[in-house]
Amino acid sequence: MLNLIRNEWMKIFRRPGTYVMISILVLIVAVTGIFMKAQETAPTVDDNWKQVLQQENEALKRQLESSPLKMEQDYYKKQIAINEYRIKHDIPLREKYNIWTFVKDSSELILAAGLFTIVVSAGIVASEFNWGTIKLLLIRPINRSKILLSKYLTVLLFALLMVAILFIFSSVLGAILFGMPEKALPYLNYVNGRVVEQSMVLYLLIYYGLSSIQMIMLTTMAFMISTVFRNSSLAIGLSLFLMFTGDQFTALLSLKFSWAKYILFANTDLMQYVEGFPLLEGMTMSFSIIMLLIYYLFFLFLAFYVFKKRDVAA
Repeated sequence: MLNLIRNEWMKIFRRPGTYVMISILVLIVAVTGIFMKAQETAPTVDDNWKQVLQQENEALKRQLESSPLKMEQDYYKKQIAINEYRIKHDIPLREKYNIWTFVKDSSELILAAGLFTIVVSAGIVASEFNWGTIKLLLIRPINRSKILLSKYLTVLLFALLMVAILFIFSSVLGAILFGMPEKALPYLNYVNGRVVEQSMVLYLLIYYGLSSIQMIMLTTMAFMISTVFRNSSLAIGLSLFLMFTGDQFTALLSLKFSWAKYILFANTDLMQYVEGFPLLEGMTMSFSIIMLLIYYLFFLFLAFYVFKKRDVAA
């Protein structure tokens, strides 16, 4: 299995396009960092920030009383609790832009990492059929499932590599451009009705990990479509379409229908539980994990079943 994965890994990195994709991701992070550095201004120090938060809380409480939507009510409760915690524990609202805020902002580029991973995933099987090299693979005394599994594991490793490059490079660049914070302020999270302090580094690792779940699910879908239909263009097109529109369509459906919670994109954002705002009332972390596993296993089942049964002689 390790030799198969090594072979697939070498195939990916023999293609110039792979280095182009990695270079584009690094370039986007670099340009973003330079632009933010150029726009950076010294943070305004407001000695009356506690009074400002108290006034904000009074306005939030009025909005809370008048809001008919539970999601809005939960948001107001969270903001009020966090503001009160800041006042009580003397944690200012604003701080100088630093390495960790840049790494957090760079997490938006997980979308770009996902796009490049989908391209690799969509082509790793379909290209073998298009080039006719699939016959050379299957004449070897190796189980078909092992061949397909090695390809899928290689795709997952590539996804991990892209996210790692994004996190590490944004950390290094953020440290160079913006420096470390003068005082390590914690991340304030709202969990089960109370505010808890978390290490900013730990929070960012969790954020990057959970934010990568949608990328993994769409990558797996692209892999399945590529395997079943032997068409990388279809796999890329459909996966990218769902990447950019799936969340919006699901959010719209959730306003009218409770069954929207069973849609894949209602469950890919596990940060909704970390932040305390599920898309629909009654949704839990366990429910979303179960739904993700069902979709995940279904995608893999289709891919492996069709690949094992397909006649490649034609």
